[in-house]
Amino acid sequence: MASFSEFRKSGHWPSLLASFLYFDISFMIWVLLGAVSVFVAGDLGLTPAQKGLMVAIPILGGSFFRIILGVLTDRIGPKKTAVIGMILTMLPLFLLWVSGRTLTELYAYGFLLGIAGASFAVALPLASRWYPPEQQGLVMGIAGAGNSGTLLATLFAPRIAEAFGSWHVVFGLMMIPMAVVLLIFLLIAKEPPDQPPAKKWVDYLAVLKQRDAWLFCFFYSVTFGGFVGMASFLPIFFNEQYGLNAVTAGNFVTLCVLAGSFIRPVGGWVADKVGGVRMLQVLFLIISSLFLVISFLLPFFLQMVVLFLVMAALGMGNGAVFQLVPQRFGKEIGVMTGIVGAAGGVGGFFLPSLIGALKGTTGTFASGYLLIAGIAAAAFVTMWVIGREWKSQMAVGQSVPRGAVRHG
Repeated sequence: MASFSEFRKSGHWPSLLASFLYFDISFMIWVLLGAVSVFVAGDLGLTPAQKGLMVAIPILGGSFFRIILGVLTDRIGPKKTAVIGMILTMLPLFLLWVSGRTLTELYAYGFLLGIAGASFAVALPLASRWYPPEQQGLVMGIAGAGNSGTLLATLFAPRIAEAFGSWHVVFGLMMIPMAVVLLIFLLIAKEPPDQPPAKKWVDYLAVLKQRDAWLFCFFYSVTFGGFVGMASFLPIFFNEQYGLNAVTAGNFVTLCVLAGSFIRPVGGWVADKVGGVRMLQVLFLIISSLFLVISFLLPFFLQMVVLFLVMAALGMGNGAVFQLVPQRFGKEIGVMTGIVGAAGGVGGFFLPSLIGALKGTTGTFASGYLLIAGIAAAAFVTMWVIGREWKSQMAVGQSVPRGAVRHG
């Protein structure tokens, strides 16, 4: 593993910074509906299922647009694609500012917020292509720490909505930081020197014929899907289960998001040292166990401790998954980032949707959290089997993703 001094001398740090800023501000915008969900639900009188779907739809939109931006990243380069993405993100912000008075409009404009969520498929390849394989865990962790934009949304959006007496104003004001980051990005980001030649459209489907691509999709749907889904749904959970008002709920959601956001680079760094497979085996077991505890609906402050820990574990899992992806699919990193990121978004869509629907059906949030615990347990078993398989392949000299499994 490369030292930090070697890391500072390699790559292009302004592009890495630009990747982080683009992802950070975009992630903030992507989860804004979840951050102001208590205000929106009060205005429109939503049911538990409608609340879950409302905060889930932008995540689904992110899955859809990540495929598109992932393909564009491989064809025209990540910098150009990022600029297009930031300009298009202004559209749903404007529409939710001046309109969005009905549930149908909310769903439609919320889906377009997925353009911001698609930044993942652009920011990570921009950072990754500037750095060597042995630094991928740390680099992808730093760029991916832009999911800290979630805490900006949960901390400031409820306060802005309360101060102005309107959640619509939040979306209008967010056009300002988006424009600032766009300007910074144009000034400091550079296209990577090893931009691969554009592939035929059919070539993008070729990676889906490989089992490992589907496995990475499943694993990321648990880690990233769990993180973004919980970040979007927690304001509703805190409000309904514990009676917190919107601003107080936002404060506690921010604490949970803080754990997952800033520990993501640590997950990538540790995965570089011990191997991504071993890292994920441990994390999936922890995540499953913690969701099981959450389903007991503990007293609030005990529940907060468990939620803080599970968000930290999910954040580390995000970094560990993307320590493996560029090593296994280096030449297809753009499209694979889009595909795996889309899978993460699908996971993030289903989590609040399922919890909200099960709450409406069973009358308790416990059933939804039990289901999530079971899914995480399935990911643990799958990763355990794959780890044993890859170790067997290494023993007989077959190739596996570099850095996936480390002996010792």
